[in-house]
Amino acid sequence: MPINLDIWLAFTAAAAVLIAIPGPTTLIVLGHTLAGGRALGFVSLAGVAAGDMCAIGLSVLGFSAVLSASAASFEVLKWAGAAYLVWLGIGLWRAPAAAVSADPERGTSACSAIWRSFAVTLLNPKGVLFFTAFLPQFIDPERPLFGQVAALTLTFNVLATAIQGGYVLAAGRARHGVVSERAMRRLNRAGGAMLVGAGLLTATLKRG
Repeated sequence: MPINLDIWLAFTAAAAVLIAIPGPTTLIVLGHTLAGGRALGFVSLAGVAAGDMCAIGLSVLGFSAVLSASAASFEVLKWAGAAYLVWLGIGLWRAPAAAVSADPERGTSACSAIWRSFAVTLLNPKGVLFFTAFLPQFIDPERPLFGQVAALTLTFNVLATAIQGGYVLAAGRARHGVVSERAMRRLNRAGGAMLVGAGLLTATLKRG
């Protein structure tokens, strides 16, 4: 197995929590679903997956150098990553809530939905920074880097497709309604609390 099983299980649990937190990509997928139905929502997930893969690839270019450096450098990155997750959590908790309305985007094609989802996922400036801070916590410097990154990337994309697919199914039922500001505020606060928790968990991780 290219990755330590315990590390993989920890990554799977942490990634599932982080993916479940509504962010820009989740909102674009919800928007496509509310506008064009479940089919368009599921199609847009292909763009999200492609954007995540590119963001992970770019992040590897940044953190691979750190992984081959001193243990002290790795510890610095570890604590920076933990602090970043906590900062994101606090920001999400305090973020103003906005209702998501089912305002139809007539004529939105599958290709357009994929492209928009890809662009939102990749061009979000926090994306690459997030993966750069998050992924190294689950990389064993004693094992080949490529196999571990491939396993984590595949795991992340499978989880993202499954979890956001659940959002698509839920939004499809409420296509002709509105996701209220109150509901979004609750999601923001729940997501913020989970991000802070993930940051604290990251700070306790030990290299195997």
